[in-house]
Amino acid sequence: QVHLVESGGGLVQPGGSLRLSCTASGSIFSIAAMGWYRQAPGNQRELVAIFTGGSSTTYSDSAKGRFTLSRDNAKNTVYLQMNSLKPEDTAVYYCNLVRLSPYPGEFWGQGTHVTVSS
Repeated sequence: QVHLVESGGGLVQPGGSLRLSCTASGSIFSIAAMGWYRQAPGNQRELVAIFTGGSSTTYSDSAKGRFTLSRDNAKNTVYLQMNSLKPEDTAVYYCNLVRLSPYPGEFWGQGTHVTVSS
């Protein structure tokens, strides 16, 4: 099994910054993808930013230019630096990991709340 632990959410004013962290533990030999999704009230879960393959990074249009995804492979940890936050960024942010081996699987964190409000 794989366990994802998220941290870093909270309340921030518009224009502010937050850094989310997600650390994976458990049976992980190789990873196909790891990153972040979010879900605002009444909306579907959507991609924010994710690493795929060896070094490819995909950002949503809303994240481009404001959010930066980084990782520490030795710690199985990804970070999402979020700058210039807007009220529409308010959502529950979920860490996602797609495992290749020891056998394929997709895993989600419990979610961390981000609220952007004055």
